[in-house]
Amino acid sequence: MSEMRNIALRLMYVGTAYHGWQVQKNAISVAETLEKALSTVTGHPVKCVGAGRTDAGVHAETYIANFRTTSSIPTDRFPLAVNARLPADIVVVSAREVSEGFNAIGSCLKKEYTYRVYNSRIRNAFYVDRAYFYPKHLDEAVMQDAAERFVGTHDFAAVRAVGTEVKSTVRTVYYFDVKRTGDLIELKVCANGFLYNMVRVMVGTVIYAADGKLTPADIDGILLRGNRTEAGPTVPPGGLYMTKLWYNEPVGLETDPM
Repeated sequence: MSEMRNIALRLMYVGTAYHGWQVQKNAISVAETLEKALSTVTGHPVKCVGAGRTDAGVHAETYIANFRTTSSIPTDRFPLAVNARLPADIVVVSAREVSEGFNAIGSCLKKEYTYRVYNSRIRNAFYVDRAYFYPKHLDEAVMQDAAERFVGTHDFAAVRAVGTEVKSTVRTVYYFDVKRTGDLIELKVCANGFLYNMVRVMVGTVIYAADGKLTPADIDGILLRGNRTEAGPTVPPGGLYMTKLWYNEPVGLETDPM
């Protein structure tokens, strides 16, 4: 009997065709698709633990998952072997053997998501399901002012989907940066954890501030009162990407090509 190994995979995927990462009873997910490919390669059923529950239609430029296997396949062979059995929109970039205690979600220290807004009067066909088309001009300076109100440790109950059970709605946001390049606005937010739909509601609130529907200063009170109806809308999933993950172990650090 071969010994059990804990393997971490770095992947990227376009989420448009999938109902998020998490295995679902009646919808196709990234995890299920990956597990099927891994099972074929290893010769036994595989269960993957993923770095987070990305929603339906959300993408990942970087994503970490880990699984256990008795297979003796060398780690550097995993990417090509698994990719040969995956659809073109999910790619295993690299694999590494990690410690027994490593867990893609439990060992994750912080995460960065990037939200892309295509801000032009004319939409761009190449950004369909890849960026949120917003035709009214947005002032990125106002967006940055609004975004900074979310930085720090706060109760984020006002910017999460209602009806999701969590022990606490307190999280720490390390940065929330807004940058415009031509017609594309990128909002990068990093935190020690995110509530369900939190990034998409934060972005919706920042857009509302730039659109004059509320002021950046209003956000302080919105967070204090914790009322979801006061915050902005939940922007569409196609503009959202998981872009960076930090771990104690060298598996997902941006300085580490894995």
